[in-house]
Amino acid sequence: MRAVVGSREGLTQPTGANGCRLDHAQRDATEAATDVKALPFQHLLFTWLSPAFPVGAFAYSHGLEMAAERGLLASQAALQDWLSALMTQGSLHNDLLLLAHAHRAATISDPASLGEINALALALQPSAERYLETTQQGGSFLIAIAAAWPHPMLDTLRAECSGDVAYPIAMAMAAGAHGIPLTPTLQAYAFAFMTTLTSAAIRLGIVGQTGAQAIIAALAAALHDAAAFAEAGTLDDIGSATFSADLCSLEHETQYSRLFRS
Repeated sequence: MRAVVGSREGLTQPTGANGCRLDHAQRDATEAATDVKALPFQHLLFTWLSPAFPVGAFAYSHGLEMAAERGLLASQAALQDWLSALMTQGSLHNDLLLLAHAHRAATISDPASLGEINALALALQPSAERYLETTQQGGSFLIAIAAAWPHPMLDTLRAECSGDVAYPIAMAMAAGAHGIPLTPTLQAYAFAFMTTLTSAAIRLGIVGQTGAQAIIAALAAALHDAAAFAEAGTLDDIGSATFSADLCSLEHETQYSRLFRS
């Protein structure tokens, strides 16, 4: 009896350079070797800032959990005001400025400047939990990038920027190494920050899914403005006046019952 090689109806089974059919593992390896430069940069940003990207963002509330317990976020409007303050005069405001300057340093492969910006980003964290939040996500992000989206320049930058890396700096390193423009990188980071915190708010019962989307829609134009400000700004523009958010991040470690790590 003659053996017959089966294939799915209507599909042509791919072959390798020697004309032999590729099994699934070989095919996956071949596809993974595709030059990243051939992909539109939007695809990389969508992937890297997706909730499915393994940085562990779902484990952090950025102080929202304690704020909710203290009754500071009793309505959708209160949550929107809280997130707006983080964007204009708090952690997101600073993250975007740091990302912009780190991106420029990464683009020209200036590890010394990148290290100084990263040190500033770490020093700006107002609590141990917020430090853990940014460094754990930054480290996990770089591990995943190195495994799935490697680049020689990124290896060089990471080697020179040893120790803990803040999340916005890690994002800047990857985007700069892969040649992703600064403007869309800032915009994507800003929207990802907001969607991460509204997701945490949903799980805390502060707001529903529709309400969360309404907040993102209401802040969309301001998020673009924040990204534009960061692109044109200097490190002297860094500053924070979100005292309640900072205090909540400090108090969270003593919260009796917790869903989140920050």
